[in-house]
Amino acid sequence: MTLLAIERMKLFTTRSPWWCMFAALMLTVGFGALFAATAPEEITVNVGATQSGGQLGMMVVMVLAALAVTTEYRFGTIKATFQAVPNRTAVMLAKSGVVAALAFVIGEISAFLAWGVSYLITGGEALALDAGHEWRNVAGLGLVYAGAALYALAVGMLVRQSAGAISLVIVWALLVESLVQLLPRVGDDIFDWMPFAAANRFLQGGGPQTPMAPQMPEPPIGPWASLVYFFAVGVALLVVALITVRKRDA
Repeated sequence: MTLLAIERMKLFTTRSPWWCMFAALMLTVGFGALFAATAPEEITVNVGATQSGGQLGMMVVMVLAALAVTTEYRFGTIKATFQAVPNRTAVMLAKSGVVAALAFVIGEISAFLAWGVSYLITGGEALALDAGHEWRNVAGLGLVYAGAALYALAVGMLVRQSAGAISLVIVWALLVESLVQLLPRVGDDIFDWMPFAAANRFLQGGGPQTPMAPQMPEPPIGPWASLVYFFAVGVALLVVALITVRKRDA
C-alpha cells in the first residue's frame, strides 16, 4: 500500500498526467458528440458510434502511461526510488497498478460522458443501453484503456526514452496492425491476432456495423475471449519488461 501511495503521489505531482487526462476526455467525448451532431439523417447514430473518439483517447492514455516511466529515467528519480526500495519488481508493479487504474477511470468517465452527451444531442432511442454488446461498447472502454496502459508501460520500461516509447506504441496501434492486412494470403489471419484488433473486437463484436468501427467478419474468438487475449499479451510484455528492469542498470 505504501508503494501504491508513493507512485500515486509521483504521478500526480507532474503536469503531464493532468494534461493527458484532460485531452483523453476531450477527444473521446468531443468526437462522439461531433459525430452525433453532424451525422446525416439517413445514418442512425447507435451506441458504438458515440465511442468514435475512443481510439484517439486511448492514444493519449498510452502517452500518459509511457511518460509515467520514461520521465523517471530522464530526470534520474528512478535511481532514488530503487535505492529506497531495492525490489524493482515491486516498484514497477505498483506503478503499473496505479497507472492502469487511472486509465480505467479515464476510460469509464469519458465513455459514459460521450454516450450521455450524444444521447442529449440526438434524443434517439437507438442510444438506449438495452443489449449486452451496447453495454460493452461503453463500459468496456475503461478495460481497453487499462490494457493499453500496460502495453505503454512495458514499452516505456524497455525503451526508457520518451520519444521512442511514445512513437512505438502509437505507430503500432495506429499503423502497423492495419498494414499487416496488406500482406497477401496471410494478412487477414495475422491481423485477427493483433492485440489492438482483439481489443476493438471486444468493444464492437456482436453489435451492428458502425461507420467509425466496422465489425470484423468471422472473428476467430468471441468478444470476451478477445479481451482476455488482449490482456494476456500485455501482461506477457510487461513480464519481459520487468525482467529487463531487474537486469539493467537504472
